[in-house]
Amino acid sequence: MRWVEWGPEDGAPVLCVHGLTRNGRDFDILAQALAAEGRRVICPDLPGRGESDWLAQASLYQPPVYVGALAHLLARIDAPWVDWVGTSLGGICGMLATNIPGHHVRRMVLNDVGALIPKDSLERIRDYVGTDHVFADVAALEAYLRRVHASFGTLSDAEWRHLADHSNRRVEGGVALHYDPAIAKPMQDAAVEALDLWAMWEAITVPVLLIRGAESDLLPADVAARMATRDGVRLVEISDAGHAPALMAADQVALVAGFLRG
Repeated sequence: MRWVEWGPEDGAPVLCVHGLTRNGRDFDILAQALAAEGRRVICPDLPGRGESDWLAQASLYQPPVYVGALAHLLARIDAPWVDWVGTSLGGICGMLATNIPGHHVRRMVLNDVGALIPKDSLERIRDYVGTDHVFADVAALEAYLRRVHASFGTLSDAEWRHLADHSNRRVEGGVALHYDPAIAKPMQDAAVEALDLWAMWEAITVPVLLIRGAESDLLPADVAARMATRDGVRLVEISDAGHAPALMAADQVALVAGFLRG
């Protein structure tokens, strides 16, 4: 598993974990801001994504396997505690990690993911993940990202290009998305049902910043509101985004940085 680090090695650590088809470079803007405050920011590519190796068996592309890989990374960091920023799948991994006895998570940011994920949302994701598109060039891949990830919010041309530059791999005939198409196989091999994580959520005791895109279909408003009734949970809705806010805009970066300072 590969990762990118920002900031001083002795800084208080922050682990930033990306969404299903994304990679650790999504956090570059946030990581630079946190590093400027003296934080050590670790942004891994989950197995099968970005610069990390693909897994030999598609059936292993499951959150418990990702959490196991991240546990090895945290052991290498060897810090007494870590703050966790998780977007979508990265947030599910964070919830799993904070259910492990003796975990070292101090604070957690859940970016547009929560205790219940509707069936319709999972079916939508299943239908676009794992299609092995080949694009003529990076510009064509960027156009695709702008379409399928329009719900990230209002991004600049430079930010879309940044995502495209780190979301492609060279293949015969052009470029493809920088993940193993087999990551979708566990979703394709089983009947899709709503993902109920309420029991896991109720066991979490660390302070949580819950970010919701106002147009999100993955984190319904009623689910977010119910989660926010728990002590230590702050819910913030991002007005110009769906699933999931990109955490690139200055106000979103400031929101996360401020919470982690607390």
